[in-house]
Amino acid sequence: MPLGAITGALLKRLGPKLKPKACTDTWWREIVTPARAVINNAHELKGTPLLRVKRYDKFERIAQDERRRKTSRIERIPATRDWIEAFCAAADPYNAAMARFMFETAARIDQAVSIEPDDLRPRTCEVRIKAQKGHPEGWITVSPQMMAELIALKPKRPKNRKTGAILPPRVFGYGSPTGYNNRWKTICKQAGIPYLSAHRAGRHGFYTELVVRQGVDPVTAAKAGRWSDATLPMRIYAHAEADEAEVRARFRTKYVQQTEPQPAKHKKTKKD
Repeated sequence: MPLGAITGALLKRLGPKLKPKACTDTWWREIVTPARAVINNAHELKGTPLLRVKRYDKFERIAQDERRRKTSRIERIPATRDWIEAFCAAADPYNAAMARFMFETAARIDQAVSIEPDDLRPRTCEVRIKAQKGHPEGWITVSPQMMAELIALKPKRPKNRKTGAILPPRVFGYGSPTGYNNRWKTICKQAGIPYLSAHRAGRHGFYTELVVRQGVDPVTAAKAGRWSDATLPMRIYAHAEADEAEVRARFRTKYVQQTEPQPAKHKKTKKD
């Protein structure tokens, strides 16, 4: 089709045709977004029409969830200190160190598995992480305990599963951001804890730990986690942990009203 004939409504209608059992978020991410990117790239290069697409609204999302009988946007459970400790107690040194590293730094899984021995500065406790999602490559500071754990690991040379090529040495021993999944599921089963992905253990756990549990201000926490917009992690990565019954109980507590002091009564004397 000519690019000028493609509309936002047309792209949105492709979702039910191509992925009828997927949620609207998947339609947006896997169909609308890449197609729109191609069309708008042509706009910059050739001057073809620019395409703006309105996101699926909540009514469209709920209707699709009812059709497929499955709820989307399920609340993500962030890691806690207890979860991290239980995980590390059952894990091998490499996976234990990787879980602690992401929980402490909010690093993404792709950034963590890409760390090589030359990316460590033991003297200053700094780790270089790769550029990702619009953020440039940079050095982040870790705790001395974390650095000691990292340099104690003997680097491994993983194999590229697609090509069979041997990759450069990696601190955590993984060659791809998905290679950890099965191992983590096994560790969680052995530890008797629910499985959490690296993203939940890392970025979700990091921000909830600082802001919700420790009371660090959101701006400081966002900067430490390398979020450029401090409002974004508050919307996505901060998870409330208060018991709803406890919150409701605050309204049922009897309110003690302050009584105004009464004037002292005049005592009668013999003269009166």
